[in-house]
Amino acid sequence: MDRSAIEQLQMHGQDIGQLLAHWAEQKPEHGALVWEPFEGDGQRWTYAELLAEVHGLAAGLRDRGIGLDDKVLIHAENCPEMLLAWLAVAVVGGVAVTTNTKSAPAEVGWFIDKAQCVAAITQPEFTDHVATAERDLRWVAVMGGTPGEGHLSFDDLRGDAASWTGREIEPLRPFGIMFTSGTTNKPKAVVHTHANAVWASRVGPRNIDLRTDDRYLIYLPLFHVNAQSWSMFSILGVGATAVLMPKWSSSRFWDVVARNEITHISLMPFVIPTLMEAEKPDNVLRIGVFGLILKMLDDLCGIDVYAAYGMTETVIHATNGRPADLLPEKSMGHITPGYEWAVVDKDTGELCPEGVTGELWLKGTRGIQLFLEYFDNPEANEKAFEGDWFKTGDMVQLGAGGNLFYKERDKDLLKVGGENVSAREVEDVIGTVPGITSSAVVGKHHEFLDEVVVAFVITNPMAPDDETLEKQIIETCREQLAAFKVPRAVYVVPEFPTGTLDKILKNKLREMADARPEV
Repeated sequence: MDRSAIEQLQMHGQDIGQLLAHWAEQKPEHGALVWEPFEGDGQRWTYAELLAEVHGLAAGLRDRGIGLDDKVLIHAENCPEMLLAWLAVAVVGGVAVTTNTKSAPAEVGWFIDKAQCVAAITQPEFTDHVATAERDLRWVAVMGGTPGEGHLSFDDLRGDAASWTGREIEPLRPFGIMFTSGTTNKPKAVVHTHANAVWASRVGPRNIDLRTDDRYLIYLPLFHVNAQSWSMFSILGVGATAVLMPKWSSSRFWDVVARNEITHISLMPFVIPTLMEAEKPDNVLRIGVFGLILKMLDDLCGIDVYAAYGMTETVIHATNGRPADLLPEKSMGHITPGYEWAVVDKDTGELCPEGVTGELWLKGTRGIQLFLEYFDNPEANEKAFEGDWFKTGDMVQLGAGGNLFYKERDKDLLKVGGENVSAREVEDVIGTVPGITSSAVVGKHHEFLDEVVVAFVITNPMAPDDETLEKQIIETCREQLAAFKVPRAVYVVPEFPTGTLDKILKNKLREMADARPEV
């Protein structure tokens, strides 16, 4: 049998537009989306209203020339317009390229060029970022404020919803691109399909006990997989309600939770102190989605903490565990049905026995359980896959009862407040500063952000004094990199600690960094 036809069959008649239309038909008056801004009045949409809004934008995008496979940059902070545009691009058959708003202007231009975008939707403060692209865009639409000369307003994209007659449902058609940093120089463009979205909508709610009358608070940025797949597609899987905030706010949190009767949140470390507050309003918040089973968190936060592991490439939680399962402390849970897993010795390629650390490999159908591909990057695709197996780069151990335990990430990938940072990418920028012979970037422990970027450098006679050099390096990085990638400190050293074959021992550099004063 034709393998491609079999893959299509698994999601027959299903895509993002069908998800929206299903709930608009079955529960037209049920709440779909609530906007909770920090200033001004909020807004609410039923499923019928949400579908009408999306169809109106789809018609407008079609009228502006956006068709099948056209890439549209969406570079914006959380707001209803961003969410609606993201859905509308998918419905019209295009590909929404959602990018990190902390990115430097040059990075945004590179995203546009790499993804081959034909148009852009952004906010006034980011129009200069969009202008750094080498590609000529057909148009740039601006949400809110004055669009500026040569730009459209977001309202110019709205068309006649009744004129949108739909298109053929093709589950494996790409709908989105997110850029994710690995250990290589540039971020990779992860392609998600409509079938990926449908998969997330089917599996996500079951992993976290999300039901149709529940309300999921989305405060994480909509350009991340957590807000898109873990949250929004789980919501669309059961016709639940999304409550959207511009970003995290500890002062606003309980007010929003109580007013909207929030039941579910994605649980990040910086949220935990707020959940631990002694005086809380009456609320129905019951589930937080976290990375590990931690009984202590259940008790401290007063909610059930569900373990879930995943990444942009896995679309949704590839492992999961509930408090009711009574799994071991710090377990990542069991593999989510639909995926296969293996713990592999990176040197030998052999399976690791219980208790031995190895790399987590995951198997699933590309474009359904796993992302489709890294766009226009055959080298990265070849490196990431071993046959049907995706190599996650995460080091884990197999424990008793089939539990997985997280050990570490490849240390050339830093995690700064939830954002991935490629050490190599930062090192390449530092290498452009005169006076630098060599650099090594590592993560330094940080109480709030988990870790921050610091750099060790070896200089040559062209280098100025250490203080001036540090300023030059940091300023150069600020011009070319997102703020969270910029080193917090630069340490000039005569040499790097090395091991076999003169490999730089970054574990020793991390120890040296942690011994230095806080930054």
